[in-house]
Amino acid sequence: MARRPIIAGNWKMNNTIAAGVKLINELKPLVADNKEVDVVACAPATCLSAIAEAAKGSNIAIGAENVHWEKSGAYTGEISTEMLNEIGVKYVVLGHSERRDYFGETDEGVNKRSRAAYAAGITPIICCGESLEIREAGTYIDHVVAQINAALEGFTAAEVAELVIAYEPIWAIGTGKTATFEQAEEVCKAIREAVAKKFDQAAADAIRIQYGGSVKPATIKDLMQQPNVDGALVGGASLKAADFSAIVNF
Repeated sequence: MARRPIIAGNWKMNNTIAAGVKLINELKPLVADNKEVDVVACAPATCLSAIAEAAKGSNIAIGAENVHWEKSGAYTGEISTEMLNEIGVKYVVLGHSERRDYFGETDEGVNKRSRAAYAAGITPIICCGESLEIREAGTYIDHVVAQINAALEGFTAAEVAELVIAYEPIWAIGTGKTATFEQAEEVCKAIREAVAKKFDQAAADAIRIQYGGSVKPATIKDLMQQPNVDGALVGGASLKAADFSAIVNF
C-alpha cells in the first residue's frame, strides 16, 4: 500500500506572529508545485490564526502544538478543539517528549487529547520515543510500543488508519545527532507491527509513521527510502523556508 508522505514542521516556542506569517509566505512558492506530499506547519497558539490566513489557497496545512480533551472549562493556559477548528487547524502534535519531560504529560493524557482531537476532525500527530538511557538499556522497542498502545486506547481500527505517529528518539532531538536510517526503520517497523497486533493489518498498513529528530535536507532522501518511514516531524530546519522546503521536496 502506498502511503502519502507527510512532512510536518514543529516550530516549538519560536516565531512571533509577524515572523510566522513571513515564514509561511516564503514557504508557499517553494512547495507549491509539490502535489505528492502533505505539508504541515505546526505553530504556537498565538501564531495560528494569522498563519492560517496566510496559508489560505496554498498546499500548506496548519497544525497546533497542543490541545485539551475538554471542550471548555477551568483549564487555564489550555486550548480547546473548538478554538482550533475556528481557526482552521487540521493537525495537532501531541505527546512530544518536551511536553512529557517539562510539563508532566502522561500516556493517559496523550490518549485523551488524541481522542478529543480526532473526534473534532483534527488529525493527531502522536509522538513517541525513548531516552538515551532506555536506548542503551536495550528496552527501547518495549518502551515505544507501550507508549503507542496507551495512546491508541479506545480508538477503532478505522480511526487508527487515519492517524499519524511520530517516532522521535529523544537523544536525537535538537542535539545534532540523528538515528541511523536502520535505527529509524527498526522502531517504525515495530510501531506498525504493534498497530497490527492491537487492531488489524489494514490499520497498520494505512497509518502514517514519521521520524523526528534533527531531520535535515541532507538526510531526508535516504530516510524516506525506509519502507516504514512515511515522513518527518521537523524541528529546527522547519524555521527556515529554504531548509524546510528542501525536506518537503525530497
